[in-house]
Amino acid sequence: MVAFVTGASGFVGSAIVRLLIDRGEQVRVLLRAGSDQANLAGLDVEIAIGDLCDPASLARAARGASSVYHAAADYRLWSRRDEEIFRSNVGGTDNVLRAATEAGAKRIVYTSSVCTLGVHSDGVPADEDTPVCEKMMIGAYKLSKFQAEEKAREWVARGAPVVIVNPSTPIGPRDIKPTPTGLLVKQGALGQMPAYVNTGLNFVHVDDVAAGHLLAHDKGRVGERYILGGYNLSLRSLLWLIADLVGRPPPEAEIPRLAIYPVAFVAEAISRITGRAPLATVNGVRLAKKLMYFTSAKAQAQLGYSFRPLRETLYEAIASFGVPLRGCRQSADGLHRALAGPLLAESLT
Repeated sequence: MVAFVTGASGFVGSAIVRLLIDRGEQVRVLLRAGSDQANLAGLDVEIAIGDLCDPASLARAARGASSVYHAAADYRLWSRRDEEIFRSNVGGTDNVLRAATEAGAKRIVYTSSVCTLGVHSDGVPADEDTPVCEKMMIGAYKLSKFQAEEKAREWVARGAPVVIVNPSTPIGPRDIKPTPTGLLVKQGALGQMPAYVNTGLNFVHVDDVAAGHLLAHDKGRVGERYILGGYNLSLRSLLWLIADLVGRPPPEAEIPRLAIYPVAFVAEAISRITGRAPLATVNGVRLAKKLMYFTSAKAQAQLGYSFRPLRETLYEAIASFGVPLRGCRQSADGLHRALAGPLLAESLT
């Protein structure tokens, strides 16, 4: 029996592949021609060359697969052509789910995102049932993932055995690109972030997210969605924890969001000419207004999902970037000191 994984060369996808191999499964991965295979180096996988926008290649790749993990996505907060993002995330998801269903897959796990969920304005952690609508989606990426999740539900209505997972913000080793959050951790560890914006996210180890995918496959209910998250933390608190781990002074200056808008507008204007991604995006600034805090209580109760301590997650993430740490993993006392005083408002549960 074959487990077929899309997005397998990526941060989350490669973590899923490793866990599948660890439990003895035969793994087939979808790669575009010329893809960077660094995250798959040394792994015993069958490679299928194809593309999310090429239904014929997906049909060939999914043939004989009993399990499908669709983790591929176009994760960009800015693009000169938004239609590219929709084509990959919405059309690509439709294509993969069709191929998986027609191949007779017994279980399909679709990797969505917490960005498709509603949030509370007061910072109370949201869950899978927090009210949300399409009009609340900011930018092409969020809207495309929202619509892709709708596609997944359409396939469930047609009888496809789809379970949806909504990872929060994964960090950890093997973030070779790196992801925007990985870059934030790296810059924080190198002392390259002297200031911060007042925003908050939910952080989780990438391997815990991968384990959540396998639990969703084994125990998830068809048509249900499960948040795979960890710790709710403000950006300030995250940077303070990183500073404590590497022995650097923490950043003290807060940058008002309104001051970043002009920078983002100019950066995007330049990017439209150069084609290179901007250092700041207008949608990114708009997203920072919301505290993206979530609870994984449903996944914990129904799947047996769990996540490791935040200090361990950060330690592994920083170490993977080659940044020197304090010689041993963060102690509980050190974590308490880093969270003391102005950081007591954070929720680490």
